[in-house]
Amino acid sequence: MRAFMVDAGMRIKTLILGAGAAGMMCAAHAGGDCLVVDHAKAPGEKIRISGGGRCNFTNIYAAPENYISQNPHFCKSALARYTQWDFIELVSRHGIQWHEKTLGQLFCDDSAKQIVAMLVQELRHAGADLWLQTSVTEVRHGADGFTLRLEREGKPVTVTAQNLVLATGGKSIPKMGATGLAYEIAQQFGLPLIAPRPGLVPFTFGEDRFKPLAGVALPARLSNARASFDEALLFTHRGLSGPSVLQLSSYWQDGEEIRAHLLPDLDLFTALRDQRQQSGRKALTNELARHLPARLVDYLAADWQITGRLADQSDAALQALCERLHNWSLKPSGTEGYRTAEVTLGGIDTDALSSRTLAAKSTPGLYAIGEAVDVTGWLGGYNFQWAWASGHAAGTAIRG
Repeated sequence: MRAFMVDAGMRIKTLILGAGAAGMMCAAHAGGDCLVVDHAKAPGEKIRISGGGRCNFTNIYAAPENYISQNPHFCKSALARYTQWDFIELVSRHGIQWHEKTLGQLFCDDSAKQIVAMLVQELRHAGADLWLQTSVTEVRHGADGFTLRLEREGKPVTVTAQNLVLATGGKSIPKMGATGLAYEIAQQFGLPLIAPRPGLVPFTFGEDRFKPLAGVALPARLSNARASFDEALLFTHRGLSGPSVLQLSSYWQDGEEIRAHLLPDLDLFTALRDQRQQSGRKALTNELARHLPARLVDYLAADWQITGRLADQSDAALQALCERLHNWSLKPSGTEGYRTAEVTLGGIDTDALSSRTLAAKSTPGLYAIGEAVDVTGWLGGYNFQWAWASGHAAGTAIRG
């Protein structure tokens, strides 16, 4: 970070880096004499674009088992003390209409901007201030607390705070300004990191393997040795996406195979065998196209050499085909990386933090919340719930 000539500075109780979901939630509970700073032009940009612009703000089924961490118990305290029902009550109190979609996902009826406006209103009501288009150039810690050199509107500003909250998130979606600032500051103060990597991200495959299927979607069960998810699968020009893929990506390691169970809710063998009795003269591929997208059937027929009439298929042949469709082994070459990842896995090691307050054990007054911490939720509103819960935990601890 560049050094700047600084002014005489200002002193406050709490400085929060990051005007995202966790940072604004923390400010709303930290009490007065609190400043939130962010380099973006507007607060809550990831909130604004989430859920197709309607913000999947929580999930009615949110529970500790929906989170990934080196310490799976760490998130329990914060999630128990600020639940999805607490946030739903806040949303309803602000008159924001919402609805439930599949698998407990809650969305705004109107716009994600309502959630951003609500959080800004809450933090201002609590007495906090918000500085946008403000960058951090230096962070120090001494007897007076944390001293930060900032650049705001082209001018250097020095702020000294009793408490410093790291709420700048992870590295996902860099085009929105995501950086590793929280990690840099954490390491400066001796907080270890769990190696960050992209999560909730599409898989890629070499040689345009699935380019002919781009846009094809169907129900599927994606699994590996550690996890399994039944949701939609989408083929793309670069590989595989869709909810089931994004979910599994958070449990995937480079070089691993995954397995796709196509049509997990259908007894395909029985369907094919029954149809063989009724329409044996039909081509097997025509019958498969009654259950699978036609483009996918054509692709698999060429790749797997699926030929012949239904009447020509023995039970064993049909069983073998169904087993292949129910246990399709695939080996991604990688993922699309932080560019399209919805979250960042890993981050500040939870062993260095209090699970109750999110405070650093080794540095009094230092806190880390939200995506910056090694707690990552499933797709479907779980990461926002962690942001609300961890922000609330740190904020109420600061308020005292």
